[in-house]
Amino acid sequence: MSVQTVCRICRREGMKLYLKGTRCESDKCAFEKRGYAPGQHGQKRRKETEYGLQLREKQKVKRIYGLLERQFRRYFSIASRKKGITGETLLQLLEQRLDNTTYRMGFAESRRQARQIVRHGMILVNGQKVDIPSYTLKAGDKLSLTEKYRGNVTLKRSLESLQKRNVPEWLEVDATSFSGVFKKIPTKEEIALPVQEQLIVELYSK
Repeated sequence: MSVQTVCRICRREGMKLYLKGTRCESDKCAFEKRGYAPGQHGQKRRKETEYGLQLREKQKVKRIYGLLERQFRRYFSIASRKKGITGETLLQLLEQRLDNTTYRMGFAESRRQARQIVRHGMILVNGQKVDIPSYTLKAGDKLSLTEKYRGNVTLKRSLESLQKRNVPEWLEVDATSFSGVFKKIPTKEEIALPVQEQLIVELYSK
């Protein structure tokens, strides 16, 4: 996916999704220059229908976590069968993904890059190599990087950018040992994404 295509996604959703990692923090970020939707009529205000708002919210979350419709629908199905609030459970399941946690810990500049790192077998979970980006982490799981990846230039740049992103409260990172711990499943308040997950529940409940 080209830089232009990725930036159009952020503009379409009306917010930075940080799909290009550190580029999104620089003056090269297209969203900073053109924060309106792409296309000929992007700057015009359009009144959204109820369905349109629900669909927009689903698309936003899918793009933040980099999921296809089939994957996203599967997560929603799992969340709807669990006890608790479906929307909150959905976000928690997405945060438990290995690729997402790899990004959150600062071992990758974006979730897309994190998926590549995981697929290449550069992440260990409790000392065992796991190359499945959708792998679900549990409280207490320890992540570490293989020796091969520790000298990577991209990793160094990513860890430096982590100072701007901050490590979430449910994670613990030790940059000196290239490791981290998934301490607990986060609450909706801790995840703090600018999304209205209840709209997604309403969309799929029709």
